[in-house]
Amino acid sequence: MTSAADIKHWQTLTLRDPETMMAWLGAIGFTEHATYRDESDPPVVVHAEWLWSGGGGIMFGAVRDDSVGSSQPGMAACYLVSDDPDALFDAAVAAGATVIREMKDEDYGGRGGTVADPEGNMWSFGSYQPT
Repeated sequence: MTSAADIKHWQTLTLRDPETMMAWLGAIGFTEHATYRDESDPPVVVHAEWLWSGGGGIMFGAVRDDSVGSSQPGMAACYLVSDDPDALFDAAVAAGATVIREMKDEDYGGRGGTVADPEGNMWSFGSYQPT
């Protein structure tokens, strides 16, 4: 796994329900690196960093008046490369994602599909790795 110190690009998400999303992210293979909560309101996730085993990471937090990035939860799109995108797709759906586009062989090579996570963000899983 890539260490957080080596990651130079982070996807950012603003979430309505970070707890539900943390369970979903864990189900598809992300691992928690750090989670910081509001000291005066501990259920509120102010900032979190989760790592993708293939390299890369996401940062997220609960929607707040001072949120940076997308002010509307559910507006992000992500693409994850996997040696077994079908298994990743199945895990995402089993954990509560909605199928947007079934897995299929792509004309440009590889295999891919797309789901919406519990917040409505689009996640595409595929074997296509740009060279």
